[in-house]
Amino acid sequence: MMTNKLENLKKYSSIVADTGDIDSIKKFSPEDCTTNPSLIFKAVESKKYQSLVDEVIKHSKSRTFNSPLDKVDYIVDQLAITFGIQLANIVPGYVSTEVNADLSFDTKATIDKAHQIINNYEESGIKKNRILIKIAGTWEGIQAVRQLESEGISCNCTLIFSLTQAVACAEYGAFLISPFVGRILDWFKANTDIEYNELNDPGVESVKKIYHYFKKYNLNTIVMAASFRNTSQIVELAGCDKLTISPALLEELSGSDEDIVQKLNSEDSSSLEIERIKINESAFRWHLNENQMASFKLAEGIRLFNKDLSKLRDLILAQV
Repeated sequence: MMTNKLENLKKYSSIVADTGDIDSIKKFSPEDCTTNPSLIFKAVESKKYQSLVDEVIKHSKSRTFNSPLDKVDYIVDQLAITFGIQLANIVPGYVSTEVNADLSFDTKATIDKAHQIINNYEESGIKKNRILIKIAGTWEGIQAVRQLESEGISCNCTLIFSLTQAVACAEYGAFLISPFVGRILDWFKANTDIEYNELNDPGVESVKKIYHYFKKYNLNTIVMAASFRNTSQIVELAGCDKLTISPALLEELSGSDEDIVQKLNSEDSSSLEIERIKINESAFRWHLNENQMASFKLAEGIRLFNKDLSKLRDLILAQV
């Protein structure tokens, strides 16, 4: 029986749906799914899930708030949980839910928000071992991850653009990291005159470097490549622990019957010459400062997530 590209890919990597679209997740049967403020905003804006929005707004009317904005923030938080519950009832594995981007430089506030998210899930019958708390890979975010992981709350460090960020997340116990392939390529296309393809894609190379470093030095943190611009990037990372893929690219993969070759194998890592990185706060901040692409894309990613969170708040405000 002929299998498609997506099914072939599943032989080498765990597939994660990068969407808040419930119907897409049902269609492609991923193991896990991950959302962020941008994806939740798109799902709400589409009006496809207006019944979920209406239900959350209705539930909020039984509560007392200090201001209309407090009410909107409550509804936005509950929407993320409501979508997460729906997703957790579909996928067998993890659901990632993101801490607000504007908390990315506040360790305590990030920890408090993570506790709130986990408590909301558990009150709804979803155990914490099904949830990954998504936290931006800032120094403050990584310190929050360190504390949360010590409490048994698993974390997904997102917006990873450098080996330094990745290693810091792993050294401080992150369950999983999300290095962003496509956004790295975007930066190099905008800032260099080089023609890029699957053989010299800097986003793909970044993930390969992180993967082999983790395997060589026996770091248990899962590498989940994210932010793909095309299926070629995905195919080049076949064998990565996890791949989180948008519905459009999942559709493209499922529509092709080409075979896939495993490109990443942990058995190859031990023989590679890879220098061990020493991580502390000053080294982390310096290396990130020296990496123009990573420092720019991290800051930009936080701003974009916060912008979409603000747009989601405005969308809800118009309905209450």
